[in-house]
Amino acid sequence: MNHKRWTLVVAVLGSGIVFLDSTVVGVAMPKIGRELPSLYFGILEGQTYVYSGYLLSLSALLILAGALADRYGRRKMFAIGLAGFGAASVLCGVSPNMEFLIAARILQGAFGALLVPGSLALITSTFEGEEQGRAFGVWASASAGTTILGPFLGGILVDTLSWRAVFLVNVPLVIFAVVAVLARVQESRDEDAPSQFDWVGAIIVALGVGGLAFGAIYGEQHRWNGPLPFVSLGVGAVGMVLLPVWMRVSKHPLIPIHLFRSRNFTVINIATLLIYGALYITFNNVGLFQQGTLGYTAAAAGLSGVPGTLLLVLFSTRFGALAGRYGARWFLVIGPTLMGLGLLWLARIPADSAPWQLSPGNPSTYLPPVSYLVDVLPMLLLFGAGLMMMVAPLTTVLMTSVPSHNSGIASAINNAISRIGPQLAGAVIFVAMTATFYGVVSTNAPGLNVESSEVRLKVTPLNTPGIDLTDAQARGVREASASSFHLGMIASAGLLFTGAAVCAVGIRRKQDAESGLEAGAPDESTKKPEPAPA
Repeated sequence: MNHKRWTLVVAVLGSGIVFLDSTVVGVAMPKIGRELPSLYFGILEGQTYVYSGYLLSLSALLILAGALADRYGRRKMFAIGLAGFGAASVLCGVSPNMEFLIAARILQGAFGALLVPGSLALITSTFEGEEQGRAFGVWASASAGTTILGPFLGGILVDTLSWRAVFLVNVPLVIFAVVAVLARVQESRDEDAPSQFDWVGAIIVALGVGGLAFGAIYGEQHRWNGPLPFVSLGVGAVGMVLLPVWMRVSKHPLIPIHLFRSRNFTVINIATLLIYGALYITFNNVGLFQQGTLGYTAAAAGLSGVPGTLLLVLFSTRFGALAGRYGARWFLVIGPTLMGLGLLWLARIPADSAPWQLSPGNPSTYLPPVSYLVDVLPMLLLFGAGLMMMVAPLTTVLMTSVPSHNSGIASAINNAISRIGPQLAGAVIFVAMTATFYGVVSTNAPGLNVESSEVRLKVTPLNTPGIDLTDAQARGVREASASSFHLGMIASAGLLFTGAAVCAVGIRRKQDAESGLEAGAPDESTKKPEPAPA
């Protein structure tokens, strides 16, 4: 196997374990809460920090990690990230109490920040043209596959071994990846990096991104109770306002300002904010609505998404290659448009759509009901088709719109946007969905006082009510959840259509994007002429 294939293998493996650990832990949470003692936190609060601490450190340090990779060597920083992630995984697996586990998860996310932008930077520095697009497609489909396999793999490990195995399973994968990256992957770095590193810029970025990430995650998980999430969002907003000011006054800013002179780079980041906002809202709400409102079993809700997932895993590589050959613009227009149409189809699903009560112990329940084939499957096929057309081309545009020596920081910026922006958009839409839900409940569920704190705690959008209700009240709550869900899907479709429009208008053709100025190189016309030789 040549060094290119080894580079792709370790890039996929490195980013894959990061995505895996963002989803695999969810199924282990109940046992962690029951079996792991806590010195300071309640069970639910401790479980929340185990999950959000990882996402917080990962999001806050992505841009710093990308800059370090470009400066000190992508291979070196990737190997450090792998080794650190493996060591933190061991600490997670042997945690004696909840507080230790939370600290280890924060450390795990910090080292994971070196792996996601580093994986794309390694691919960018190794592959070119159509070959590069194909590599991005493999990376995208593998990342999607590991993210989706996370809950399934986690469930098997938790049921057959222990929740600790969820973390310890990373260790052999990390050992293999470290050996491979040191033995088979070539080093690359930004040879023009300044001698002085911008630590002030790094602190501003960490405060800005970290503040927004913590505010969005904590606020959503705690239903925006108390001042903490708003204070955190305020700190993040101040950091993001200071960042462009610092980029202009600093001689060697952490984020080179010339990157944003690339039209394609700026446009693709705006599109990422919109499209991934829709993805976040959709993925968070569809499974919840299926189980909490329609009555799907957990197994059926998981199985129902397989058709769309298969399209992404099987064909994403092909569309990555096509984007590398013909340009990505129209893939990024048609893909989100198809996804938006799928969500509009789902926005018509009635509250009384028959559930899929799949039971693993009863093979006769494996066949889906007609309601699934009519109400859900068309959306999944449209959404999956659009997703398979969009993911790899988006990555291709991103990584070809900047000079290769800035690939680490460019990938990190986009990854940070794909994590923070969607959570903020999701928080805003969640507020609108909640208002719609309680408005419909107050009208359609007679005798149910939505102003009561007990009702608000037990009767929430999309979820199964936690209190006994009359038949009329239960029907009204289902209708309210359906109305709330429809609003979320329509809002997500709007984000997707807007993202498609941004790509249609903003992304330049392939040959334009390959010019030096479009790739973020300094504009030669602004340079002072060199003196003529004597």
